[in-house]
Amino acid sequence: MTVDLTAAADFMATHARVLDRRRFDVLLGSGDPAGLLPAVDAYRNPDGGYGWGLEPDLRSPESQPGAALHAFEVFAEMAPAVAVHAERLCDWLETVTLPDGGLPFSLPLTVRAGTAPWWSGGDATTSSLQITAVSAAAALHVPSVAGHPWLDRAIRYCLDAIRALDTHPHAYVLSFAIRFLDAVHDREPEAAALLNGLAKLIPGNGEVPVEGGTADEKLTPLDFAPRPDRPARALFTPAQIEADLDRLAAGQKADGGWTVEYAKISPAGALEWRGVATFNTVDVLRRNGRL
Repeated sequence: MTVDLTAAADFMATHARVLDRRRFDVLLGSGDPAGLLPAVDAYRNPDGGYGWGLEPDLRSPESQPGAALHAFEVFAEMAPAVAVHAERLCDWLETVTLPDGGLPFSLPLTVRAGTAPWWSGGDATTSSLQITAVSAAAALHVPSVAGHPWLDRAIRYCLDAIRALDTHPHAYVLSFAIRFLDAVHDREPEAAALLNGLAKLIPGNGEVPVEGGTADEKLTPLDFAPRPDRPARALFTPAQIEADLDRLAAGQKADGGWTVEYAKISPAGALEWRGVATFNTVDVLRRNGRL
């Protein structure tokens, strides 16, 4: 299956938000990474955190832990430039970190319209392995925050929480825990053993249904291990990875973009997720030698 990059670029120009258009241009080598900072700044608050729909299903303006992942992804794409706002985001995350070192799933909302119920119903008093793990995993790809106290605390919390898992976690918790262990593998000796432990929770076909999601929603090998030559890739057979890459490439729609299986919460969020999905798919295919 051949991906039509021209059609994908046309889709981004026609449908995607400015942030993802600029990320896509940088990905293809035609954009200036410095332009990513003002694009993501549109979602930044004076406290150093991010809101305003940077997480497309969380439309409320105040800073939220669930938006930090997306900001850290942009900061990583700016490398080798140093985004000073990355350190300030860590400073803000430190202010909302709970005593055990974890982040809450979400903080109280000022605007509920257009926001998914899992965000609006989040418990601000309990640490979430799902949010802490995915935020820390993204931050670990931003060299300028490697020694920040927030990240150190988040790493300790995630390692402890993964070690303490005694039931089969939700698909997204499992995915984000694996991506965290993959990212922290080079600095934490315990990560390899914990990664091997989580591998036993993945079915033999490499696919994990999303409980409570849409009828067709499931996580596949590349959701767990998108990066080649990383430890998490060993959790899947080469045939499973190749089949999943084939699936991604074949998923391009007639309008040039990709879509997602998530529940559609708001008109804006549904469209924005398609821009994110198109960027992410092209990124994964490029990393894995398919483009």
